[in-house]
Amino acid sequence: MTAPSGRARTLVRVFTQRFTSTRRGARLARQLALVELDAWGFPESTGLSADAGLLVAELAANAVRHGRVPGRDFELKLTLLEGFLRIEVSDARRDRRPAVQPHAYGAESGYGLRIVDAVAADWGVTERIVGKTVWAELARRRPPAEPF
Repeated sequence: MTAPSGRARTLVRVFTQRFTSTRRGARLARQLALVELDAWGFPESTGLSADAGLLVAELAANAVRHGRVPGRDFELKLTLLEGFLRIEVSDARRDRRPAVQPHAYGAESGYGLRIVDAVAADWGVTERIVGKTVWAELARRRPPAEPF
């Protein structure tokens, strides 16, 4: 994997899991991401884990709400690199490309990508053969403790 600066990043860990495209699947994705990050040395009390949980929740909710295709799951992938945590959520719809939109004052929804844009160091969308992947990256603040 190459950083935007062109420097290679050293891969540390990867976690991939598919979930049903339901609200329950989105909740489970966030919970399992936090469990995995804890196993990697980032307990829920750390800023990285809290930010990652927020990003997974928003991206998974968007995949369920806007990217759902009946009978298809969405996929969560966490990639821990030397300086970054990359979060990827893939769904089966290619026709709905996410973008931060102007928003009406007092609206009850539509803030998800604004949150992603504010929290992530970088984010974007890549197309797949079937569907798309929305990714976000968080800068690692310090190296994780070695697991027992």
